[in-house]
Amino acid sequence: MTTITTTTGAPHAAILGIGAYRPVRVVPNADVVEAIDSSDEWIQQRSGIKTRRWAGPEESVQMMSVEASRIALERAGIDAGQIDCVVVATVSHLLQTPAVATAIAHELGTNQAAAFDISAACSGFCHGISLASDFVRAGSARHVLVIGVERLTDILDLTDRGTAFIFADGAGAAVVGPSDTPGIGPVVWGSDGEQFDLIRQREDWRDVVGSPEVPGSGVMPHLVMQGNPVFRWASFAMAKIGQQALDSAGIGLDELDVFVPHQANMRIIDAMARSMKLPDTVKIARDVADQGNTSAASVPLALDRMIAEGEARSGDTALLIAFGAGLSYAAQVVTVP
Repeated sequence: MTTITTTTGAPHAAILGIGAYRPVRVVPNADVVEAIDSSDEWIQQRSGIKTRRWAGPEESVQMMSVEASRIALERAGIDAGQIDCVVVATVSHLLQTPAVATAIAHELGTNQAAAFDISAACSGFCHGISLASDFVRAGSARHVLVIGVERLTDILDLTDRGTAFIFADGAGAAVVGPSDTPGIGPVVWGSDGEQFDLIRQREDWRDVVGSPEVPGSGVMPHLVMQGNPVFRWASFAMAKIGQQALDSAGIGLDELDVFVPHQANMRIIDAMARSMKLPDTVKIARDVADQGNTSAASVPLALDRMIAEGEARSGDTALLIAFGAGLSYAAQVVTVP
């Protein structure tokens, strides 16, 4: 029998640098309440959100991704030409094909890096980190750029009381590369497709395209969510996934420094922390208050803010966990770059 030659890579992988891009426009609750017959107090009680970032016309998925990536590359001390693979997690790149990752790789100046998009909704960035770690350790790539990016305002119904105040725009990027010591723990991931409809695109693309009033009208599918079932599922099911990720990495709660959950909702974040019985010494990301829920971008944006504000320091042990439409989820322990 013919033997196939395989490759081996680095013994371990780690996040070498993080970067972020936040749209310029800051939108307070006062700007969204009238369209959804709500109030600032109601929004803060429901979600903890005070303001969110909405992208302007020039702040495209590609533009935001490139800006975040350049920062991540600089912090990692890596040139774009050293990137072997670009993985973009997004649900708001509005072309089914080609992948926006290819355009981003070209604009950054990579040397014909492999590039593809993944659609895992809010958990996409954590999926991407797992893929990147495996690529580096298997020898498929030496340096991988992972991007979580969303322009959710393109698919947001500003009159929908359940979503208009929650979702926002932005991009976060991470460079994953070889390490002498383990910097990314085993991923714990999965999906609960029985609850597929809890967060979804409201209309099928075929229904929109087939609508007689659509040509030239700008009408498109919108994002909708059943908030209460999602809250119940995420608050408790995800706490178990977080503990599994800690156990898989051999990390005890007393060894954890930073908790970076998907920034879906402040109430969910607090419920997860209580369910996991996190010690007071663990710093918890609460970026959602000023950024809103940016789906695949929320975890890297939150981690970047914690580093910038000194809540997370290089070498700290952090638990990343995200969940979203599908319902898909992923979690892993990482070392803060």
